[in-house]
Amino acid sequence: MDLAFTLIRIFIFPGLLFLSILAFLFEWIDRKAYARFQNRIGPLYAGPSGILQPIADFIKLMGKEDITPRYVDALIFNNAPIFAVAIPFLASLYLPLDGSPILSSFEGDIVLLLTLMTLYTIIAFIAGWASTNRFSTVGAARAVLQFLAYEIPMFISVASVAVYVGSTSLTYISMNQPVPMILLQPIGFIVFVISMQAELERIPFDIPEAESEIVAGWLTEYCGPKLAFLRFAEDLKLVFCSGLATALFLAGGSGPILPPLIWFVLKMIFVVLLSSYIRSLFARFRIDQMVSGCWKYLIPLSILQLILTRFVGVGLRWL
Repeated sequence: MDLAFTLIRIFIFPGLLFLSILAFLFEWIDRKAYARFQNRIGPLYAGPSGILQPIADFIKLMGKEDITPRYVDALIFNNAPIFAVAIPFLASLYLPLDGSPILSSFEGDIVLLLTLMTLYTIIAFIAGWASTNRFSTVGAARAVLQFLAYEIPMFISVASVAVYVGSTSLTYISMNQPVPMILLQPIGFIVFVISMQAELERIPFDIPEAESEIVAGWLTEYCGPKLAFLRFAEDLKLVFCSGLATALFLAGGSGPILPPLIWFVLKMIFVVLLSSYIRSLFARFRIDQMVSGCWKYLIPLSILQLILTRFVGVGLRWL
């Protein structure tokens, strides 16, 4: 019975099936909100208010011809989409959606999750590089360069939360916040959200996929089912990043009356809407502006937050 219960949690609820539904739902919320912010309608016809449009787009891409260009590195090119989906799926299994993680919780699991985020960027790089397309190569190089800029402030902002709570377990951090960390560490939350926007390659940090400059960046040569999986991986990343922000800064599933799962999902939707609002406010940065901005502003702010946490926040916690 224990094995059956574990398998149900992993594969059905709140595991892979539920995470897939959340991925399509969050894409619809993102597209709908982004359209409203720009005075457009957004998805409309596929299902009520267009809620089934992400699924329809996925099915459409799955039905298109699967083409492998002649001069690509076929082994990497064909398998990169599988790893791109597997990584955010695995990372999301450590989110305490219903008060406990789907897989397990252990001291240091937050380090594992940050490592998995790093691996996704590596997958994006090798996928673009293996395409042997000039636009894909430029997009892949931009993805890595951008990663080297936002990774440090993001990791420091996460470390600030871990230092304050006194644990590197995501579940423990989520369940042991005296008040939501967004109130205690607003600078860290701002740095994390901006870095998350870059991690998701969303405006104003969609530099690796800049369609007006390099067609679709590292995705240029992908089509059909492989492109469907890569787009689905981006939706899963949105689920994971919004869930990570919720666990770290919004006290996870803590809240009155409603079950923890409902609170957790509602807070994730808040993060998605915030990300959509940022998309609607800004135009794309150049890669040099992005890198210099991270090093000049985000890293000093994240270090300031860590210092305040170490010498002020921890002292207050022990009083």
